[in-house]
Amino acid sequence: RPGRGAGRPRVCKAIMAAPPPSGPGEPAPPPPLQYSLLLQHLVGDKRQPRAWDPSVLGGIPCPPKSEEQKMVERVMESCPFKAALACVGGFVLGGAFGIFTAGIDTNVGFDPKDPYRTPTAKEVLKDMGQRGISYAKNFAIVGAMFSCTECVVESYRGKSDWKNSVISGCITGGAIGFRAGLKAGVIGCGGFAAFSAAVDYYLR
Repeated sequence: RPGRGAGRPRVCKAIMAAPPPSGPGEPAPPPPLQYSLLLQHLVGDKRQPRAWDPSVLGGIPCPPKSEEQKMVERVMESCPFKAALACVGGFVLGGAFGIFTAGIDTNVGFDPKDPYRTPTAKEVLKDMGQRGISYAKNFAIVGAMFSCTECVVESYRGKSDWKNSVISGCITGGAIGFRAGLKAGVIGCGGFAAFSAAVDYYLR
């Protein structure tokens, strides 16, 4: 009837026409393409992994390393070299930090026996140099201890992760703090470990 089914959605069905039958003596038509089988070869279980070869992609060929280069790499990756490098870096950083703190300290150069006397430039520079040397030595010792301990821990564990920094920081802080007692050693271990974990998390 007219008007019957008004407002109802119409459903359209797509019918795939079957290939016409082949006559006698004619080759059989190819089967219809099945997209499910095609997807299995593209993104499914039958997908073959592609081997990424830099030489095939036009990469720059790398010549074999000489014995001198291998020896230099072994020296640079050794624990003594890392400890020496950290010691030098800590000495420079500590000296700069000591001079900076002495420069902003208003009591540098003053004589406690005569506080009203104005210090000379020579006395101020002398105090700044002494403070810089003191800070440089402390930073160098801490840097060498931390770097050497981290290298030993990493070589023992065979892994390079944040745990190496935490363990080496705890050992370094505990060794420095134990000179003032057991409580100071425990606090130094925890504080240095937390600081090492924070720095490692920020850098990574």
